[in-house]
Amino acid sequence: MPQSLAPARNTQAFRVLIVTDAWRPQVNGVVRTLETLGDDLAALGHDVRYATPEGRFTLPLPTYSEIRLAIFPRRSLEKMIDEFDPTAIHIATEGTIGLSARKICLERKIPFTTSFHTRFPEYVRARIPIIPEGLVYRFLRWFHGPADAMMVATPSLQRELEERGFHNVRIWSRGVDVNMFRPSDSWPSEDATLPFQRPIWLYVGRIAVEKNIEAFLKLDLPGTKVLIGDGPTRASLERHYPQAKFLGPKIGQDLVRHYAASDVFVFPSRTDTFGLVILEALACGVPVAAFPVQGPKDVLGQAKVAALDEDLKKACERALKIPRQDCRAYALTRSWRACTEEFLANLPEV
Repeated sequence: MPQSLAPARNTQAFRVLIVTDAWRPQVNGVVRTLETLGDDLAALGHDVRYATPEGRFTLPLPTYSEIRLAIFPRRSLEKMIDEFDPTAIHIATEGTIGLSARKICLERKIPFTTSFHTRFPEYVRARIPIIPEGLVYRFLRWFHGPADAMMVATPSLQRELEERGFHNVRIWSRGVDVNMFRPSDSWPSEDATLPFQRPIWLYVGRIAVEKNIEAFLKLDLPGTKVLIGDGPTRASLERHYPQAKFLGPKIGQDLVRHYAASDVFVFPSRTDTFGLVILEALACGVPVAAFPVQGPKDVLGQAKVAALDEDLKKACERALKIPRQDCRAYALTRSWRACTEEFLANLPEV
């Protein structure tokens, strides 16, 4: 097996091809992670290109139309690989583009890495209960098995997947751009507030069944519940919870402004592998309320910047009392540059 890159070799310039089925206009943690990774790799002097569904013929993923699957992407992928001649190929998702890139790499004996972003077994079970979880994990072991490194965000997820029979599992953590995501006191006064009754309880992410959003919407809380994002259950939840404010997707500074103007960030998911939005909220000085499950516990460690409780309402009430400056201070310790160095260290020789 090719040896992993030593830190000293990170000074060399690489041509990195990132293959992903998740891409704009989707607004989620996977897309933001890959965009930020590419920006940081470029800042280090590496040449980065993306193979995405953009510009390809696509069809909507059944039960989740916002996700588009590229149809017959192999020919264009081969052309991109031939022209770019990458020194590293990273396959970020297990969709049609990821499958095609995997097959090309295996046929040409090109080393590649993968990453595990989404708990697809739980995702599939939430939508199609008749498909056994074990069957999906078998597919994932097959998909990631030939990779020189399968990258995951946290040590606990690494241990869990190794217990499920995955090999070559390496850590690639997540960080936050603290220059972009910043507290409300750095904003003009007219942009630092939202026109809703306080306290403002914010959710950011896909609005889908696996995110357990209804656990948040059912809570009897004062003030206003605000949800940013889109997804297959948005229309139904809007009908059932008319008092909540569904604002749709937000990007860039508009997204940051909504984070910073909120009082508590509520993260109801029990299945996320990490939860990048947690770090984004903390960087904006917003405390977090969540269940005490793998994703939030891994992101937060022992930091006192969130309230974790099986009673989500109690978590929300406790989070409201957490000093905002403590949240920002914790986020400052989670730089993206360290995460990019981890990614580079996991790449094989090509």
